Amino acid sequence: MDVSTLEGVGSNRSKLLNDMGIYTITDLINYFPRNHDDRSEIKTISMLSPGTTNTIRGVIATDGENIIFKPGSPVMTKFILQDKTGVLELVWFGQPYLKQYFKKNQEYLFTGKVKEAFGRVYRLQMESPDYENIGEIDEMLSAGRIVPIYALPKGISQKMFRRWIKSALDMVANLSDLPEESKKTNESKEVADPLLAIIRKGDKSVAPLCTRASAIRNIHFPESDTHFHEARRRLVFEELFFMQLALLQIKGVSCPGIVMATNRAKLSKCLEPFLLRLPFSLTATQQAVLNELAYDLQSGKRMNRLVQGDVGSGKTVVAAATAFLVMSCGYQAAIMAPTEILAQQHFVQFSQLLPEFTTVLLTGSIKRKTEVLEAIREGRAQMVVGTHALIQNSVMFQNLGLVITDEQHRFGVNQRAALSNKGKKIGDIDNIEAIGKASKELLPHMMIMTATPIPRTLGLILYGDMDISIIDALPPGRKEIKTYYVNGTYRQRLVAFMRKQVEEGRQVYVICPAIEESEESAESTKAVNTVKEYAIQLQKRLPDISIACLHGKLKSQEKDSIMTAFARNELHIVVSTTVIEVGVDVPNATLIIIENADRFGLSQLHQLRGRVGRGKFQSYCVLVTDTKNPQTLQRMRAMEQNSDGFALSELDLQLRGPGDFFGTQQHGLPAFTIANLYRDRHILKESQEAAFAVHEGTPLTKEEQAILDSRVIDVFPIL
Repeated sequence: MDVSTLEGVGSNRSKLLNDMGIYTITDLINYFPRNHDDRSEIKTISMLSPGTTNTIRGVIATDGENIIFKPGSPVMTKFILQDKTGVLELVWFGQPYLKQYFKKNQEYLFTGKVKEAFGRVYRLQMESPDYENIGEIDEMLSAGRIVPIYALPKGISQKMFRRWIKSALDMVANLSDLPEESKKTNESKEVADPLLAIIRKGDKSVAPLCTRASAIRNIHFPESDTHFHEARRRLVFEELFFMQLALLQIKGVSCPGIVMATNRAKLSKCLEPFLLRLPFSLTATQQAVLNELAYDLQSGKRMNRLVQGDVGSGKTVVAAATAFLVMSCGYQAAIMAPTEILAQQHFVQFSQLLPEFTTVLLTGSIKRKTEVLEAIREGRAQMVVGTHALIQNSVMFQNLGLVITDEQHRFGVNQRAALSNKGKKIGDIDNIEAIGKASKELLPHMMIMTATPIPRTLGLILYGDMDISIIDALPPGRKEIKTYYVNGTYRQRLVAFMRKQVEEGRQVYVICPAIEESEESAESTKAVNTVKEYAIQLQKRLPDISIACLHGKLKSQEKDSIMTAFARNELHIVVSTTVIEVGVDVPNATLIIIENADRFGLSQLHQLRGRVGRGKFQSYCVLVTDTKNPQTLQRMRAMEQNSDGFALSELDLQLRGPGDFFGTQQHGLPAFTIANLYRDRHILKESQEAAFAVHEGTPLTKEEQAILDSRVIDVFPIL
């Protein structure tokens, strides 16, 4: 039923609701409050004190008066309220119509902040309080109870929106997905809550959940604190449960996998040539992770493993070793990188590490693309390195056995699924019956690498079905990056420090948040250093030093030329946006200066810091900010004091929330309407376990399965 049918909505307000994503009655009742205000305790006037917010009940004692202090100023509307204990002044500005609304000798409820009013007579005052006419309504919505507070645009008041919510709730008895016949008529139709039955079948250990009908009513208008917490728990659980089910369907948990060898010893023997030619020995954690990957390849189940490790921890070597195993068994391997710069870097590294195999590069800008595509299709290209160009329809593999995704969170969920689905033409597997699967079409093994330390809480959502391996030790000889945060008064000293580093033969990064002034919002009042202007001013101060400007709007060829020159030490300083955050490996770079550091989250700052400290020289990271915001300064201090990316990522999630953790929608997940991944960690774990149980084969009725499928499609429409 269209939301415009509600009394008081009309065409103009209907458009405002549509802009909020609210088109139907169902949309409206699923628009949850951002918080609640407990107005259940009603006080007398004598109990009030300045600076506190209270709810009071009293009688209007005077006729209202509209006061104009000077022409052009807002009209002040004033009333005197009284109860048995005293009097209170009520004032509103710019709402002269209230003079006609409030009636003398009638009783009302008011909620607002109390202040002292000085004039001819001292008295307490409430300015612009919320109000309820006790005689007009059967149920109070804005006072005398726990009151919902919504995120609303200008033109829709809290009071108005609460009335619409109440009307919508009264129109429907079934607050789950409404049957079609119920949508077409005004009839209420009770239907059993499907989620509770499904959860009971899947996992009896889940703590009791209230019905969805009870949850919806009590999330908007809680009967008590207890009812509110029960309602929120149910809705958070539901949201996370269906999110987990959607991800599990995309990722294909517990699928049969290609068996690369009959036993682990055979795989280890196969790996010897690769390890013997390395100019260094693997660290203990690298070897441990490689052992886990090798086990996955011969387990009979499809590998679905996340390999986390800080910048410089040696993930690429582990990935190359895994690809070596797969290609030695006669299959192709592919690695997808988020940028051309990173793809080209991987192409060079994999070509050097895997000389006995043919490695090709596939990006949007390469020449002779037809020849590369033919080599991939015919199986002559065994190691394929590329960007999202790998998922185009024209790319066909002969025998894809391993997909490696680098910086997985930078790809949408659907992009990752598209690449993994390209490996369905697989040769005969000797012991396929032993793993209980008759089909010869198996998806390739999946390995995901990330240098972004994922908080455990967020990892449960992003990678809930994956085995996780962590490389938590840096190779020997790496020095800790010294980190400092300073304000803008230090810039002259920073210029001198840059010169000193260059004169010692080292190189420097300077990071700015924007390319040019036009990128900044007109609402921004901060001075923001931009790449182009900073590079111009720095060149004037250091005329004898070679400086380049790098940003995402440059053509790929220009970016590659700059980074190649920087890698060869032909450029001394690169002034860049965060385009260098991923995919740059310059061991000679020892200093990174991050301007307007307050504009970046902790995880991104840590990633940027990882651009230096990759060689044998002492490296430095300087964060420049003029902010006075306490939370931002907390982030700066955390960067100074902590080099542990996982600890920083947990703090980042706590401070900024999951929506901003990877930047706007980079993580590929829909926005949560009520769940908070940091606050709801315990519910997250419960919902994950329940989703696993259902996904692993809990028998469901046709109706239950249809409901599940519908809700999962709502999360990710690709399914």
